[in-house]
Amino acid sequence: SLKPDRKLTKIMLFVCVSGMNAAVRATVRVGLYTGAKVYFVHEGYQGLVDGGENIRPATWESVSMMLQEVQSLAAPAARTSASRDGRMTAACNLVKLGITNLCVIGGDGSLTGANAFRTEWSGLLHDLVRAGRITDEEAKKSSHLNIVGMVGSIDNDFCGTDMTIGTDSALHRIIEVVDAITTTAQSHQRTFILEVMGRHCGYLALVTALACGADWVFIPEMPPDEGWENHLCRRLQDQRARGSRLNVIIVAEGAMSRDGKPISSEQIKKLVTDRLGFDTRTTVLGHVQRGGTPSAFDRILGSRMGVEAVMALLEATPDTPACVVSLSGNQAVRLPLMECVQVTKDVTTAMAEGRFEDAIKLRGKSFENNWNTYKQLAHINPPDVKSNINVAIVNIGAPCAGMNAAVRSAVRMGIIQGHTMLAVHDGFDGLAHGQIEPITWTSVSGWTGKGGSMLGTKRSLPGKMLEEISMNIAKFNIHALVIVGGFEAYVGGLELVQARETYEEMCIPMVVIPATVSNNVPGSDFSIGADTALNTITSTCDRIKQSAAGTKRRVFIVETMGGYCGYLATMAGLAAGADAAYIFEEKFSIKDLEVNVEHLVEKMKTTVKRGLILSEIIFHCSFYDRNENSNANYTTDFIFNLYSEEGKGIFDCRKNVLGHMQQGGTPTPFDRNFGTKMGAKSVLWLTEKLKECYRHGRIFANTPDSACVLGMRKRALTFQPLADLKGDTDLEHRIPKTQWWLKIRPIMKILAKYNIKLDTSEHADMEHVIKKRSPLGK
Repeated sequence: SLKPDRKLTKIMLFVCVSGMNAAVRATVRVGLYTGAKVYFVHEGYQGLVDGGENIRPATWESVSMMLQEVQSLAAPAARTSASRDGRMTAACNLVKLGITNLCVIGGDGSLTGANAFRTEWSGLLHDLVRAGRITDEEAKKSSHLNIVGMVGSIDNDFCGTDMTIGTDSALHRIIEVVDAITTTAQSHQRTFILEVMGRHCGYLALVTALACGADWVFIPEMPPDEGWENHLCRRLQDQRARGSRLNVIIVAEGAMSRDGKPISSEQIKKLVTDRLGFDTRTTVLGHVQRGGTPSAFDRILGSRMGVEAVMALLEATPDTPACVVSLSGNQAVRLPLMECVQVTKDVTTAMAEGRFEDAIKLRGKSFENNWNTYKQLAHINPPDVKSNINVAIVNIGAPCAGMNAAVRSAVRMGIIQGHTMLAVHDGFDGLAHGQIEPITWTSVSGWTGKGGSMLGTKRSLPGKMLEEISMNIAKFNIHALVIVGGFEAYVGGLELVQARETYEEMCIPMVVIPATVSNNVPGSDFSIGADTALNTITSTCDRIKQSAAGTKRRVFIVETMGGYCGYLATMAGLAAGADAAYIFEEKFSIKDLEVNVEHLVEKMKTTVKRGLILSEIIFHCSFYDRNENSNANYTTDFIFNLYSEEGKGIFDCRKNVLGHMQQGGTPTPFDRNFGTKMGAKSVLWLTEKLKECYRHGRIFANTPDSACVLGMRKRALTFQPLADLKGDTDLEHRIPKTQWWLKIRPIMKILAKYNIKLDTSEHADMEHVIKKRSPLGK
């Protein structure tokens, strides 16, 4: 469906946010790949009116080395309200250049303006012909204007997409501040009030509250009930009485009361200080949230949206409505632009009319689920009546960032349900040896921001310890089990299910929550911990590229983790701008390596003088990604030696093995939020399953659907029986047989200027906002 004679304009509009350059880079390069002629429009809409040097052809090299930059290459301008004469001039400039396709990055105002421009296009052409500024032939060639939008906004205030470009990076900046504050505040027993951006949308505040376990959050969509001052003070006192040395309150800048009056951070500080006498501090982040290096998520999001935007433009017809490229779960979708704009306006109307529940729902399933999870974990007190149910939690496999967030939310949700929560230390070994103890509400305070595993974890499988495990399940009267971990957690869960035939004690509900940097657990598109590892790799590659800023003609080979799964290598390659990624799932030979070397040699003849190669064994800075288990013979050292030898006299080569640094560090906002929602959802599911399995005065669960993996599949969090997933599992290589991200690999190669075919058979069809559903968000 590609039409190489089409001409495409790339417009950068208004607000500069992290991740925008990834979208620009992808749009330019995929546009050029399809044979289109791509233009930059500088200074936003005003650049369209002024024309001349403000509308310049884009080249492949003009978007090099921009992934890690925040400042937009196309210099976005302030919002411009053009007159009718101005819009005629803008149309004339486009017609003279033969441009009939606009790709617009901005907020709802920018996108609405683009749609209005499209709506009056035929009238503008008619007036231009009458004025003699264009000919009838020129008007005929440019008879219609296609519009595709991408939303760039840190507030995530555009309905129809789970995430807007720039939001995840803003959350990174916010969480960095929260972590810095909490390390000292606990020593002084302080209350901290953090004000974040969000005049009309509370997404940043809400997700920050989930990610740091805040005591209270104020958002414009859901003002607090009357008498909230008393409720807030009681909650802070209760937390202190439970032993908490730190209180955190998150405030969106647009927070308001039920009667529409603003609620400021200073107002809250005065309340807490006057009534409770707590040592209280306020921090207003301001525009620091807009800056900084883009996160890996924003780079990948921008790249995927840029590719989809080009495809949408090339497939558009005169009858195709202006669309916006959106994210639903892990799927790129196209939605009618004005439907999204209308729903966004409906949120504002609902808030103005006091229909706050409607405002939450209109924000979308992602926002609604975040709000419900926050309410359940922060605003509901444990019941006085206990359920007499004991739920055990165990961590399996290698530790990863976000595990503790999942454990914390599972523990607190279990306590809220009236259950007694039990912590199992040191994996299945601890379950076999009786390293089991009660875990309380305060025991897990502050766990969301801690990396690794506070419970301790081992890779041991339960197969050889089934007798001991069954005895301890009976001894500690365990009625349900939450298993948080990687591939060993999945296999261990399978072994426990298979043991039900021999050990009746194993007939209890179980749920596996995927948590591993490798992202190789069957039944889930994402695993807790993978996003943190991905950001670690990406930031390391940024430093590697920076180290070569003054050294031209250099190739870097970077080895990542992942076992036989190439997820990290592939996604890090896309985020860091790699030239190739060698992975186990995509077999390669010496001929492929030869092609890659020749590609690098040609690349070094241009203005681009450095390369990166990634793989689970290698990440190459021209960038090639290599996977640690991608090939038994073509190891990192082999590829390094090959490139070093073939590059003599043209480029030199460097090797970097990132190792276990990818497993460490504090969790990213995504992993904290994802882990929190997964932990809470798993316990709620177990609670319902326990009711189903209660018979004759005891728990007895032996059906396949009583032992499941909780995973993200495309657009939904789903529970899938462990036994059902076995057929889709390559047990030898510890990977699922089908992996969604493999379809993204061609994008990385196209962006690295490889001459390959882009499969457009699975393109995104136009959908409608009211039909889109997704629980994940970021």
